[in-house]
Amino acid sequence: MFRMETEVDKERHAALGERLSAANSHRSPVLRALRTSPLGEEVPLHVWLLDDTTGELAGGLAGRTWARWLHVDLLWVDDRHRGARLGSRLLAEAERVARTERDCARARLETWDFQAPDFYRKQGYQVIGEVMDYPPGVTEYILVKTLT
Repeated sequence: MFRMETEVDKERHAALGERLSAANSHRSPVLRALRTSPLGEEVPLHVWLLDDTTGELAGGLAGRTWARWLHVDLLWVDDRHRGARLGSRLLAEAERVARTERDCARARLETWDFQAPDFYRKQGYQVIGEVMDYPPGVTEYILVKTLT
């Protein structure tokens, strides 16, 4: 007999992640080796753009590196500063740090059709996948770039 619950439980969530990670490592020699190497550690990578006069956040990038990959989670530039290539500078700096300081060979990210797929294409990213209707009425793109 089993009982199912649908409540949010942070402790169970953490346990689930640990158990899945252990199962994956058991089944994959590649992941097993990765988890015992420095490359197997996920490390945050943040780049902030601050207004010199006000000190306010004008833009930023939040991502992480793992297994020689940069994963860009968030990239945003304030509307008042759009068109000044600040997004390109933020992305280039994150890629530089990932490549030169963390030995990353590739980068990946997701973006929606109304956000910035063309921007990322101009930065050298290629669309490798599309998820239609996620959320309904929107297409999500998965993009990658070789950093070397």
